[in-house]
Amino acid sequence: MLMNPNALQIAEIWVYLSGSPLFALILTLTAYQVGSYLYQKTDKYPLANPVAIAVILVAVALYLVDMPYQKYFEGAQFVHFLLGTATVSLAVPIYRGIAVLKTRLIPLMIALVCGGLVSIVSAVAIATWMGADTAIIGAFYPKSVTAPIAMGVAERLGVSPTLTAVFAVITGILGAVLGSSILNLLGMKAWWQRGFAMGVAAHGIGTSRAFAVHPEAGTYASLAMGLHGILGALLIPLLRSYL
Repeated sequence: MLMNPNALQIAEIWVYLSGSPLFALILTLTAYQVGSYLYQKTDKYPLANPVAIAVILVAVALYLVDMPYQKYFEGAQFVHFLLGTATVSLAVPIYRGIAVLKTRLIPLMIALVCGGLVSIVSAVAIATWMGADTAIIGAFYPKSVTAPIAMGVAERLGVSPTLTAVFAVITGILGAVLGSSILNLLGMKAWWQRGFAMGVAAHGIGTSRAFAVHPEAGTYASLAMGLHGILGALLIPLLRSYL
């Protein structure tokens, strides 16, 4: 049976594209654009988080084309490279929030330290209690700081940066999706308190959600994310050695 020439040509093009690193980059950017579009169309509904949608779309696409993660990362590494720039840019919200930080220094720093400790101890304790592998337990230590810093901390701890990044993204997605509802149940109404809590618990993805809800919440969330990243990079290795 002869194949249609047009179909044969399309098949050849697909084979070329699926084997090219450019395919992974296009897939990543397209998936996020679709997620962002749906997020806007649903009036920024928490469950329509663009990162969560992008992750699902990319995972399904990789499964359908049977592309190994290593092959995908050859193209996606260009986006990964930009995480370094995003990490450096955390200096901007910290600088802008210095004046605000001075007026509420004590409660914010207490919240930062307590939030960071609870996020680590609770995750590690639950994973240990459930009999998780040591590699998984180790990746839980830095998972609540923003992903670029978490991956760097993971390398210092000798655990998998990739696994840590997965946990960090999941943490951010869950925080962005559930954070507002939880804060409503707790009766927390002050935007600066809500934003700072989101920044500590859900880093970059939670900060994006905070900005979508209220500008003051977003400002405090970005401040919390930056401070948590710096504090985590310095203290998490020490905490790991102590525990």
